[in-house]
Amino acid sequence: MQTERVTYLTSAEHKAQLEAFAKARGQSVGNVLREAAARYIDQPSDDEEAELAALVVEVNKAIPKMEAALDEMSRKMRDTHEEVDRMLREMGARK
Repeated sequence: MQTERVTYLTSAEHKAQLEAFAKARGQSVGNVLREAAARYIDQPSDDEEAELAALVVEVNKAIPKMEAALDEMSRKMRDTHEEVDRMLREMGARK
């Protein structure tokens, strides 16, 4: 992996905090900053968060309808099974 240098300016107090944080985790300050930047970059934007929230609302509305449809399908399958079983018994094909 080819690397590039990034200069990061901070206060002496913040640098000391970063060094202590990194040392406590057995990492370099550079690694801590790389991980923090990667996590920050990977976070969804405000627009993406709003879209996700809207999708959650729609899914929550749809779930009861899907459950009802599955319940109805299950009922129909059970009724059909009972009807086929009854017909097979009448024909003597099933005891």
